Amino acid sequence: MPARADRVPAGAEEPKSLAALNRLMMAAPPMVKGGTRAILGEGPQHPPLALVGEQPGDQEDLTGHPFVGPAGKLLDRALADAGIARSQVYVTNAVKHFKFEQRGKRRLHSKPNVGEVKHYRWWLEKELDLVKPRMTVALGATAVLALTGRALTVMKNRGPALLDGKPGYITVHPSFLLRMRDDAQRRQAYLAFVADLNAALTLARHQKTGTDQGD
Repeated sequence: MPARADRVPAGAEEPKSLAALNRLMMAAPPMVKGGTRAILGEGPQHPPLALVGEQPGDQEDLTGHPFVGPAGKLLDRALADAGIARSQVYVTNAVKHFKFEQRGKRRLHSKPNVGEVKHYRWWLEKELDLVKPRMTVALGATAVLALTGRALTVMKNRGPALLDGKPGYITVHPSFLLRMRDDAQRRQAYLAFVADLNAALTLARHQKTGTDQGD
């Protein structure tokens, strides 16, 4: 019987490596409507930053990689403008499957609800425990909910924050910028997003991980 997304399956051992965790995630059934397969996080272990988004989108579900659609391309540009190579950071999502509504030939993004986010929370917590980033960046409200267990407003809590007791940073999701119609406002919001990524990296450089302390 496949694993549920919010627990280790009966008889299975707690995963001790990211590879073992990923195998469990791939075997778990979707906990949202749609999703054909789990989209795993990508990037180095022990990175300065781990970036957590909401859920995979259509392009992510088709390719099997996180942040490769329009929001991912914008994230790549913002990282570059912040002086951060994407290869240096770990990227993942709070919800591991693409939740969507079928409209003809199109698959339209459907926002995961609180219960669905909580079902996936164990995966994300274990994933970050194994990746061991210096700083975790929550991209948007769904990521904040997944990382804290609480529904918090991004704009009121934007900036450095403790996420599940660990060093973190709250900012907007790149898709927020894509939805803005006013060019001037979008440009201003983009610069603020780049500044957030830069600030998170600066804070990360002053953080110690368990491996730095010999654990």
